[in-house]
Amino acid sequence: MMTDPIAMRARRHSTGADPRRAFGTAGSAGVSVLLRGLALCGLLILCLAPRAAIAQEPTFDAPPLNTGLGDPPPRIDRDSPRAAMASFLRAANDGDWEAAAHVLELSELPPGQQATEGPRLAHDLYEVIERKAVLDWSVLLGRPDALQTQGGDTEAQAGEPRRSLLLRTLHLDIAPAEIRLNRILPEGAERPVWVFPAETVRDVPALHAVHGPSRFESALPGWMREKTVGGLMRWEWIGLPVLIVAAIILGLLVYRTLDAARRRARRRVTTDILGAANKPLIIASVTGLVWWVTGNVFVFSGRVDMFLAPAIATGFVTALLLFIVGGIEALLNGLVAPGEDVDLTGAEQAEARTLATRLNAARRVLVVVVFLIGAGVVLSSANLAGSLGLSFLASAGALTLLLGFAARDMLSNIMASLQIAMNQSARVGDRVVYEGELCHVERINMTFVQLRNWDSTRLIVPVREFVSETFSNWTLQDPAMLRVLKMKLDPQADIDALRDVFSDVLRDVAETDLGQNMDDLDGASVDVAGQDIFGIDVWFSIPCADPNSSWEVACAVRERLVARAAKLEKESGGKIFATAAAAEAG
Repeated sequence: MMTDPIAMRARRHSTGADPRRAFGTAGSAGVSVLLRGLALCGLLILCLAPRAAIAQEPTFDAPPLNTGLGDPPPRIDRDSPRAAMASFLRAANDGDWEAAAHVLELSELPPGQQATEGPRLAHDLYEVIERKAVLDWSVLLGRPDALQTQGGDTEAQAGEPRRSLLLRTLHLDIAPAEIRLNRILPEGAERPVWVFPAETVRDVPALHAVHGPSRFESALPGWMREKTVGGLMRWEWIGLPVLIVAAIILGLLVYRTLDAARRRARRRVTTDILGAANKPLIIASVTGLVWWVTGNVFVFSGRVDMFLAPAIATGFVTALLLFIVGGIEALLNGLVAPGEDVDLTGAEQAEARTLATRLNAARRVLVVVVFLIGAGVVLSSANLAGSLGLSFLASAGALTLLLGFAARDMLSNIMASLQIAMNQSARVGDRVVYEGELCHVERINMTFVQLRNWDSTRLIVPVREFVSETFSNWTLQDPAMLRVLKMKLDPQADIDALRDVFSDVLRDVAETDLGQNMDDLDGASVDVAGQDIFGIDVWFSIPCADPNSSWEVACAVRERLVARAAKLEKESGGKIFATAAAAEAG
């Protein structure tokens, strides 16, 4: 049976039973559904991407922000730490405390109290910042993530986004309080903001009570508290000169009082103590006045306090150092330095010399310790790294290099003085021969050694040079010693007769006041030590018990020996002293 192909095509078109056409229709519908799904996913990704990106940024989660204040005004920009701080300061300078309150996180206050308490807290925080927090705008960056792009390896957080910035740490009674700016993401908010966190807001009342304006300032009329030249208030331009004049008057009063007391003192120790405490007490009293006034009467703004705080710390440290150097030295003056009360040069004062040297070393160590602690206090009070922008000086390497180069000579002398104190190579009161000079060690100071010559003149030697040179210490071990008189005599001199004369001279000197400084005379001797074309060298050895008086004993023996030898030469007719023409002697 024959089938008509034209009729078959007509039946397929009429009934829709063509399989190829059915497959094409189903494929088009699937592609359409797929495209619509992809479009919906893309839309969802675009909507959720900002929130996901924000969630990845470092922020603090927080409850809804300041619901009791309403929407922030247009003048408040909290996107970056610099914008937030600038907005807060502008609103505060204009007295718009309602707007400034939006930069505070008031989540710890009930929403009904935020509108009333927020402006007051903003006002108190502003006064604390103005007086105690000198802002470092290099930390308050204009980036929302506060990412620090400079510093490299010298900064721990360089190249990292930040969510908290420390502006200043201020003292409170129990624990210090921190003024910070935090980046928070409030619940339901689309983007994070920079505000003063709830922890800082919580400490504002206590900070304002301690570091805020005093009652005196609060009682001044409004025009006195207005800002003028340099950002200072009018009363500050008046209060600073008044404070300086009051400090000068107090210093003069303390000086005259101490000077009058010193003149009336009868004991030498009291006079020395008052004289040594004069400068420390003046500095301490003036510094104490400035410290009390700036904390209770004139609470100056941060521009002035930035210099007053380190100046006050420096004053107290300087007064303490001067008291240690002067006051303790005056108390130990009778023991440390030979004087009217105690003579450390005597042979019986060996233990006192050792004790005096150790006390000198302890005083030097105490001075160094107080200086280092005081320097730390001054640097901490000055807040140099944050307040003045000298961050390169805050690094230990740069600061150590600078101080070491500036004070290398002083530090070397201090270490040398400690070396002397530890090895006891020279003690206070010792008799030494330094560069041909016969001296007593009178003082071993931090940077120099004071030597007293036989004619009561003083020889000042840097400690570093003193320990590096060879010197002879006559009292280091056994105080007994021999003083040798070297004389050039004629080769025909009668040595035996001179021995008898020398023995007689020693007995004569032993009967005088100098005899107590002579040792057993059996140790005396007369020796021919050498000869040349001019004569013979004869050494007369004198036993001395105390090296501190041996020079005087030798002088007395020499004087009598020469006189008796000249008399012997005249009586015997023989030659004793060598004679030589001037040209021959030269």
